[in-house]
Amino acid sequence: MKKALFLDRDGIINIDHGYVHKIEEFEFVDGIFDVCRYALDMGFEIIVITNQAGIARGYYSVSDFEVLTNWMKVEFAKRDIPISDVYFCPHHPEPKNQEQGHNEFVKTCDCRKPAPGMILQAAKDHNINIAHSAFIGDKVSDMKAAEAAGIHNKILVSSQYQDDGNTHAHRINCIKEAAAFLC
Repeated sequence: MKKALFLDRDGIINIDHGYVHKIEEFEFVDGIFDVCRYALDMGFEIIVITNQAGIARGYYSVSDFEVLTNWMKVEFAKRDIPISDVYFCPHHPEPKNQEQGHNEFVKTCDCRKPAPGMILQAAKDHNINIAHSAFIGDKVSDMKAAEAAGIHNKILVSSQYQDDGNTHAHRINCIKEAAAFLC
């Protein structure tokens, strides 16, 4: 079995400007390529696990997300960093507002973090040993999803989101510090 470095997208790979869905809005986080290169050298596969509530809320489409994702993967590939896969949850339990109404993605699911569904599916699809894998995220929900999936090596990057302090994780100030916790 292989090990994976699971990465959240917004706030870890790109600067989180809120509902990023266009190439011109996408800014890579300083140091993300270095951390991924190090992870590859340590034998990790790179897999992205991302909630995309903007789809359920009608801000952008699955197609918009896929175009941006393909572009992102090409940018990593240009640096000889293959992303093995990208898993996304388009769901959200509530619509943007009541006037907007519901669409097929407005629902409760088992893939939206903090649920572990995307991680477990990735582990199954890629023959990943969860116990030897790591997850880097910027929200407590990322850490809870990783924990629920059985990932012990959780790295929480300081962000605009509240850290309740109750979740066991390595806490770092910036993505560049993550390499110290990958082995």
